[in-house]
Amino acid sequence: MLTIGKLGAATGVKVPTIRYYEQIGLLPDAERSSGNQRLYGRTVQDRLAFIRHARELGFPLEAIRDLLSLSDRPDQSCTEVDAIAQAQLQAVKGRIARLHALKGELERMIGQCAGGSIADCRVIEVLGNHLHCSADHGRDLLAVSE
Repeated sequence: MLTIGKLGAATGVKVPTIRYYEQIGLLPDAERSSGNQRLYGRTVQDRLAFIRHARELGFPLEAIRDLLSLSDRPDQSCTEVDAIAQAQLQAVKGRIARLHALKGELERMIGQCAGGSIADCRVIEVLGNHLHCSADHGRDLLAVSE
């Protein structure tokens, strides 16, 4: 059995995140020692590693919840799992397309800067007025970098 700190070290997940995953039901409530310390077995460690890997691949928590639920029924068809993964792939492709548009806009903006004074700076001008952008690069890109 692992303490929460050792579980975190073994999986690369911070202790507050482990507690959060317990709170929202992605992980079962921990067993407790006689001193009321959380204790975790191999099954929880494997589940937490699954969650961490899914998060690294960008899956939202609700999709991970669904994937965990499906993984608890190994005799079922993987059609639903494939659909969840396919939806994630489409979301990633959409973000990549928006990032390419953002990259192009930044390159265009920088390329148009004459290197003079701030008063004539194209970068400042474009950042100050979205209408000067060549394309709609989308507000949801902020979520990618936060």
